[in-house]
Amino acid sequence: MKHSDPKKLLMARAASQDHFRTPRIASPFQPRIEALMRTEEWYDWAGYKAPLSLWDEELEYFAIRSQAALFDISPMVKYRVEGPDAEAFLNRLSLRDVRKLRPGRVLYTAWCDDEGRVLDDGTLFRLTKNRFRLCSQERHLPWLLDSGIGFDVSIFEETRAIAALALQGPASFAVLRDAGFRNVDTLKVFDLAEFEHEGGTVTISRTGFTGDLGYELFVDQALALGLWDRLWQAGQQRGLRAIGYAALNRARLEAGLIVANSDFMTAEHAIRSDRVRMPDEIGLGFMIDMEKPHFNGRRAIQRARANGGLRHVLVGLEIEGNIPAEHAIVYHQGKREVGLVSAAIWSPMAKRNIALASLERPYGDTITGNLWVEIYAMRELRYQRLMKRAKVVPRPFIKLDRRTANPPADF
Repeated sequence: MKHSDPKKLLMARAASQDHFRTPRIASPFQPRIEALMRTEEWYDWAGYKAPLSLWDEELEYFAIRSQAALFDISPMVKYRVEGPDAEAFLNRLSLRDVRKLRPGRVLYTAWCDDEGRVLDDGTLFRLTKNRFRLCSQERHLPWLLDSGIGFDVSIFEETRAIAALALQGPASFAVLRDAGFRNVDTLKVFDLAEFEHEGGTVTISRTGFTGDLGYELFVDQALALGLWDRLWQAGQQRGLRAIGYAALNRARLEAGLIVANSDFMTAEHAIRSDRVRMPDEIGLGFMIDMEKPHFNGRRAIQRARANGGLRHVLVGLEIEGNIPAEHAIVYHQGKREVGLVSAAIWSPMAKRNIALASLERPYGDTITGNLWVEIYAMRELRYQRLMKRAKVVPRPFIKLDRRTANPPADF
């Protein structure tokens, strides 16, 4: 079809060819993060310019475990779902029974396509009876809108409108209390509540991605810098530090938590058909509630469970030695290739060499012994091939009582 305005057509073509010059999106907290940045290590998180580290990756990790750490989670994709049918819509969408989620509570859930393949996992916040916030790793707005046909529900993305911070570590409660958030000590794990802030409100939930005592804070982007400054000032007596994703990634692995498109491929991103996974294949089978009404992927999941269609299993591994086995191949009896390590570290807290791995059943399921990983370690400008024993172990790799303590301890 001929364009009615040749000048506009040329401008549109130029814009499409100039997309690579578009800068990454700045977080509402960018001025504070830029001021603290020392390493200049950045990465792309959902189109945002996000810090991989700010000053020292290892010390940032220890800030999580020994004091308090502040991590910008504004790039996390956030959807507002509201309306008379919001509960029914989300119950149809996700694996867990949303009817059991009370206002003021949060649950960790996942959702699948009609073939039972995981599209993503994330957290669902029930703000009021008919108003929810869904947070995820990937963007799903077209799919959510299509899924909402027939429901009296409004769905819109609020990623840019809502700024968010994760405050994690043993001193996180004390920082919030010292910042003037009264009665924050009443929040139990997966509770949320609204608190006053600069003439508006901030939603605080007792959630996080570290397996430690921690909170997540959501606020209108116009109030973001004031929230950062409020926490930062209160946190100086508690050793509060800003951190990047590298440190957070270490903590989440110790907690045995998975990351989409890192530990498993989401159904919309997988190019190869054998790379997709069902919930039971990535450790999310506990979410599936077969007693609830029909949900996306239910029939496919039932068939797979009944007919032996589950081909993979995600496991925790403990590996001999102290060299992380990142992306190492896993073997049975040192010969048969049975899987791949997706994430690995030497854990300072567990004092173990730990990893997450996706294995082909029955390995990691009924066959859990005689597993080996192949590690290539750099030794004086030459790679040395190391075959190290591995054993399947429970997750999480560490379990901290302070995460669930009520009331939270004053560190």
